[in-house]
Amino acid sequence: MAEADLVALSGFAALFVLMLIRVPIGVAMGLVGVGGFGLIAGWAPALNLLATSPLRTVTDFNLTLIPFFILMGVLATRSGMSRELFRAASAVTGSMKGGLGMATIGACAGFAAICGSSVATAATMTNIAYPEMKRAGYGDDVATGIIAAGGTLGILIPPSVVLAIYGYITEQDIGALFIAGIVPGLLAVIMYLVTVRLWYGRHLPKGSAFSWREALAAMRDVWAIALLFVAVIVSIYLGVVTATEAAAVGAVLTGLIGFVRRRLDMRSLMESLVEALRTSVAVYTILIGAIIFGYFLAVTQVPQKLTQTLVDLGLGAYGTLGFILALFVVMGCFLDAMAMIILMVPIVYPVIIALGFDPIWFGVIVVMTVELGMITPPVGMNVFVIKSIARQVGLVQIFKGVLPFVVTDVLRLVLLVAFPAIVLFLPQTMG
Repeated sequence: MAEADLVALSGFAALFVLMLIRVPIGVAMGLVGVGGFGLIAGWAPALNLLATSPLRTVTDFNLTLIPFFILMGVLATRSGMSRELFRAASAVTGSMKGGLGMATIGACAGFAAICGSSVATAATMTNIAYPEMKRAGYGDDVATGIIAAGGTLGILIPPSVVLAIYGYITEQDIGALFIAGIVPGLLAVIMYLVTVRLWYGRHLPKGSAFSWREALAAMRDVWAIALLFVAVIVSIYLGVVTATEAAAVGAVLTGLIGFVRRRLDMRSLMESLVEALRTSVAVYTILIGAIIFGYFLAVTQVPQKLTQTLVDLGLGAYGTLGFILALFVVMGCFLDAMAMIILMVPIVYPVIIALGFDPIWFGVIVVMTVELGMITPPVGMNVFVIKSIARQVGLVQIFKGVLPFVVTDVLRLVLLVAFPAIVLFLPQTMG
């Protein structure tokens, strides 16, 4: 075995050991990256890498959309937009059997369009929708399962922080990735609604019926979310602004709407800025570690060797794709969504390109696969977030409730793999 191969294997082993002992993923990747790079290329270049990579990452203009979208989600939550979404969705579906569950899916989809985080969507909707479903007579497994599944929409429906990071790593147009996520995101919402209606609908109670006046009032309250969606996503689609500019516009506009509606004051604005800063620092730490680890991968030529190995297996393009997606599902049992994207995409991306798959399409497919990891045992991040809020509900109950949606996700994944045009036709019409 060549020295570089031995160092690469040792590096991956060290990385997983560090993660097992709960060293933060960004720190673990940075340590292994510097150590491995130093063993192969020398310690002076490795230390220079450690000195320059953090500064280059935090000053990269293309990455400034991450803190802006995070701030947009925090301000939207503090402005009460999530409650308005749930009330509006309840006005439409609440009188049906399973209507509150369907309203929860709809509210998750709407909040995802201004948040971009699966965990934040799941946490917010647990606080809002879970008490309502419990009062209506929903079982703990059904209520939490619906919220856990709906939360996964946060990383697919644009703006998505995970899609943005994929675009940065693979040097793809982040705006095109956002637009590519719209139709699959809508498809996910429809299939989740159908799942609630067909799987649980007969056994679930009806919610409270709204009068026409109440329904119109509830729908009127969501104008702010509609305005933000137009300002961010539609402007990207029309080519009026870049994804980074849209993120800045979205954050500023969310704050202005909050002040105009008297939902925000200077104190809550400062608290929102601090919360967004903490989350952004965590994301940037992971990114810096990933970039350093990427240099280590490059010097050991792991991606190139893996590409050649998988091609030589003779599985064919779709057989190899299936193997890669299965690997993402397995890793999703142990890592969160962002960690999977940052760790795995630099390794498998060259394989995808060598097989002739479209990188924009693969970005959406891999994010959908990562969604499965958010709700599958033993470490479904959305499940654990819900458990931390609804402490009386057991993990087994939540995983039981989410099972029908796992089946739905697999069916949707198969559909989009079989028909790539579902993902690609909208980005191809961008202005």
